Amino acid sequence: MPDREVQTIRDLLFYQYAKIIAKRALAGGDGSLAKKEHYGFIKKTFKELKSGAMSWSDIMREDWQLVESDKECIYCGSSDDLQREHIVPRSLKIKPECGECDAIQSIHNQVWACKQCNSLKSTMGLYSFFKKKYPDNKKYYDLIPPLLEKKYLKTIFCCVQCAGMLTGGDLDGDGELTVLDIDFVIDKFC
Repeated sequence: MPDREVQTIRDLLFYQYAKIIAKRALAGGDGSLAKKEHYGFIKKTFKELKSGAMSWSDIMREDWQLVESDKECIYCGSSDDLQREHIVPRSLKIKPECGECDAIQSIHNQVWACKQCNSLKSTMGLYSFFKKKYPDNKKYYDLIPPLLEKKYLKTIFCCVQCAGMLTGGDLDGDGELTVLDIDFVIDKFC
């Protein structure tokens, strides 16, 4: 799935973010198409994020996108029975202070979701939820709306860092580094 230079969870978070940048900047369609058509741009962006030469956008941009967007479920598009949903579950307990952590508790970690999708997602990580939602699609992670994935990557980065797992690799023990390893911190601490 990721580039061969992606060796750690930290790398994987930056790689996924680089794919989003390519999708948005170059109108690359889904992540698979962006990777195929703009691999060089993704690789360059990944390296800049990894080295610190580039940082991901201020999270406030995504907050304004949420406020200004049509109020619809980020997961299914419904406009019925909406509520704010925490992408990284509020029940995450890596440390006692998680209950007051801005990364988890604030609007930076919230999107609009219908009651049904919010209930279905429950305490699952974003990638696990999309894998469950689209079981027949091998590239389920490329179906995640960019706003949702950007907010998730930034929030989960903080959580993985607090858990001391940024330099880890195959956290879920399945023999390969995949986006599901990003969700491992949620599986372990929720």
